[in-house]
Amino acid sequence: MPQIIVNYRRHDTEGLQPSMMLLWAAAGVPLGVYNIVEEQNIALRIQPQILSFLSLVTWAQCFYYGRKRSIIACIAAVVPLLGLLGGIEVALIFALRAAKDRDLEWPLILMAVLSACLLAAGVLRHYYDIYVHRTVRGISFIFVGIDAAGDLFSLVSCLDEGSIY
Repeated sequence: MPQIIVNYRRHDTEGLQPSMMLLWAAAGVPLGVYNIVEEQNIALRIQPQILSFLSLVTWAQCFYYGRKRSIIACIAAVVPLLGLLGGIEVALIFALRAAKDRDLEWPLILMAVLSACLLAAGVLRHYYDIYVHRTVRGISFIFVGIDAAGDLFSLVSCLDEGSIY
């Protein structure tokens, strides 16, 4: 949310990488599948959907402010993506529940690894931009702090329920 608000107030997304936002939106799918199939706590089940939605809103802002597209064009780009990502997630949940019933663990491990790789690829894209321009552009430091805190709280919630022992 802080990044969305900063973009709105600036009416600009210069320095914010649309590819990072799209990769993060895509990362929510395997992360959501993993958390739902593994029956994690409700906060961890909902968080990936929120991540995907807010990432796509930020991605749409990159089109609206950065590429000067209309609001209608941005909505027309985001709504089908939301439907596609949601459909893929639902299908994978059913498929991976069936795999889990057969005692297959590698599909769930694949979802966890895929999610981590997509998140890392998004961040690495921004680090590349920092390297090229020799400065941090477009990222809200409040957003970065909240994101880091979310990672920490996710880890703590796993410790609380004993799922990483």
